[in-house]
Amino acid sequence: MQKKDILLKIYNSLYDFFGPLNWWPGDTPFEIMVGAILTQNTSWSNAEKAINNLKKENLLESRRLYRLDQEELAQLIKPSGYYNIKAKRLKNFMNLFVNEFEGSAEKMFSDDSGGLRKKLLKVNGIGPETADSILLYAGNKPFFVVDAYTKRIFSRHKLISEDASYHQVQEFFNQNLDKDVKLFNEFHAQIVMLGKTICTSKNPFCTKCPIAFLNSVERTAYSV
Repeated sequence: MQKKDILLKIYNSLYDFFGPLNWWPGDTPFEIMVGAILTQNTSWSNAEKAINNLKKENLLESRRLYRLDQEELAQLIKPSGYYNIKAKRLKNFMNLFVNEFEGSAEKMFSDDSGGLRKKLLKVNGIGPETADSILLYAGNKPFFVVDAYTKRIFSRHKLISEDASYHQVQEFFNQNLDKDVKLFNEFHAQIVMLGKTICTSKNPFCTKCPIAFLNSVERTAYSV
């Protein structure tokens, strides 16, 4: 079975099992970008509490968040954990967003996608996963998001090596899937759901796994 066929079978099996997940939650592209930073190293439910705090104060707007004192911001996003660090990261991002793109998501995402990714990665506190989440979910750009769930699931099934880099894993998907925003969006959401509920870090529920068929698929070597 070709790698593309395997990936599409994985996707279809997950989709049939979990149904459409329609990730990422957020009312506006700006909210999604803020959420991508707040959800670092925490659950989405905690990030959502922090976002709701910003909404209550009418601060989920680029210029207002840009002008907000960092210490005050830290208190508002406390539910997201590591709030002092994340407040600084958000302020770093806001400097780029307001000074480079005038606080306009439309202007930001009209920029060359590859160039925009480089600019995001230069922001202190934004790594590849956060940058690609911003590009995919807020900007509708075809960047496959790789996270700990992706590495865990696909290395367990010997489709990637355990020590593969972010770029190597991302290229595995890029080379074997059509660059389709909807596919990348939903596939990542399905992977996250599988990792959270069945393919857990400890004591995974392998007998319930919707992609258990991979155990019988002949694979001769790691892909990456």
